Amino acid sequence: MKRRDFVVGMGMAAILPRAAHAQRPSLPVIGVISGRSAVESSALIEAFRRGLRQMDLVQGQNVAIEFRWADGRYERLPELATELAKLPVSVMFAAGGGPPASAAKAAASTIPVVFVASDPVRLGLVASLNHPGGSVTGISNLATDLPGKSTELLKQLVPDAKVIGYLLNPTNLSAPGYAKQASSAARALGVELRVVKAQTPEQLDTAFAALAKDRISVVEVMADAFFDSNRDRIVELSAQNKIAGCYPWPDYVSSGGLMSYGTDLSDSYRQAGIYVGRILRGEKPSDLPVMQPIKIHLILGLKTAKQLGIPVPPSLLAIADEVIE
Repeated sequence: MKRRDFVVGMGMAAILPRAAHAQRPSLPVIGVISGRSAVESSALIEAFRRGLRQMDLVQGQNVAIEFRWADGRYERLPELATELAKLPVSVMFAAGGGPPASAAKAAASTIPVVFVASDPVRLGLVASLNHPGGSVTGISNLATDLPGKSTELLKQLVPDAKVIGYLLNPTNLSAPGYAKQASSAARALGVELRVVKAQTPEQLDTAFAALAKDRISVVEVMADAFFDSNRDRIVELSAQNKIAGCYPWPDYVSSGGLMSYGTDLSDSYRQAGIYVGRILRGEKPSDLPVMQPIKIHLILGLKTAKQLGIPVPPSLLAIADEVIE
């Protein structure tokens, strides 16, 4: 063999393994689009991965995940959803409520979508809970069904309150449903509901300043990805203005909030991971009914109650699922 032929042969031997590696089938890609921020969603995304692992799917081993975060800026969602759809992805997980779910459905007409959102029928995400139809299904967090009870709990905690504030993000597609529930409950209790709106960090400051100026001492915060991404600031503003707050998720109470009333969001993300896994295994979204949580959790922060000078009635302590000292 000539030396030249030997050298060429050695070169080809070095290249062939890489070519063979490059030709291996690529991993199926899950596109995750969220209205929330990456940092404050880390525990929830781990719950989503836990659901995937229950379906024997592990990121980096037999599945890949591409993330897109809107950080509470809903106007970015259509572009982010389109980016994921063009990759392409095998299935999308829309987290953080109705806006990302609607954006994902619009951008991915032929790509299965699994959501965690409230009021999916009214938003047009699915035809019905039991028979979603089309390529979209997911987990309902019942958030739009809870403001009425949250208003009642606030009144029970602060019985002298004549006006209850309601912090609402007007850009959230589910905002009308939230406001309707809270307003109906307030009328039944004989109290006024004062809606304050915010969709930027600056407007959060303005909203709480308005509540404080009108001496409104209690506020209910709607379930919203922008608010969740600014959770610590909202809790801080509540404390600064001595306003008792009822929040949608336990994370607010862990951050120093007074009370939360809502579903187990972590478990919803886990269930979403399972649904994504089932779809990747070949099941159709139209055959997977929208799941609904069966348990609503009441969490109380006693330390915050003491700081606000609010005595927590025994009736609330008796029904609380968790009391944070």
